[in-house]
Amino acid sequence: MPTMSEKILARASGKESVEAGDIIIANIDIAMTHDLTGPLSVESFEKIGAEKVWDSSKIVIPFDHQVPADSIDSANNHILMREFVKKHDIEHFYDVNAGVCHQILPEKGHVVPGDVIVGADSHTCTHGALGAFATGIGSTDMAMVFAEGNLWFKVPETNRFNITTYYR
Repeated sequence: MPTMSEKILARASGKESVEAGDIIIANIDIAMTHDLTGPLSVESFEKIGAEKVWDSSKIVIPFDHQVPADSIDSANNHILMREFVKKHDIEHFYDVNAGVCHQILPEKGHVVPGDVIVGADSHTCTHGALGAFATGIGSTDMAMVFAEGNLWFKVPETNRFNITTYYR
């Protein structure tokens, strides 16, 4: 019987089924980067020669890691990200004081059960608790997602835990 991750990744890769260990290319439903990891994603996006993002409605950019800007470099990163948002008409930009990125995604309706969500942040996997396949990726991988809208994955193994609670 396929796991939830296998079902989600099969749908996202256009396959009838996938199994743990398979290498697939999956379409991304939501891509999130923020003010700390975003600048490297943007620089990498430009270095690969991409001219436009694959879907400006599927990219979410909140500012939450260096707010308010605590240095000139941080302020310049905010400027770089705001210019990227404007240039590519990113629909879901959440500026300073909007909240924490991992809160913003579900609160604003960006996390939907069954979706594939990637974020340039190691805590992105928390959205798996809401029924999505969610994982953190590197900033350079995010540049490719921005350009192509998909990414390769190795279908993960799943561990099953049976918990029995005894009441007195």
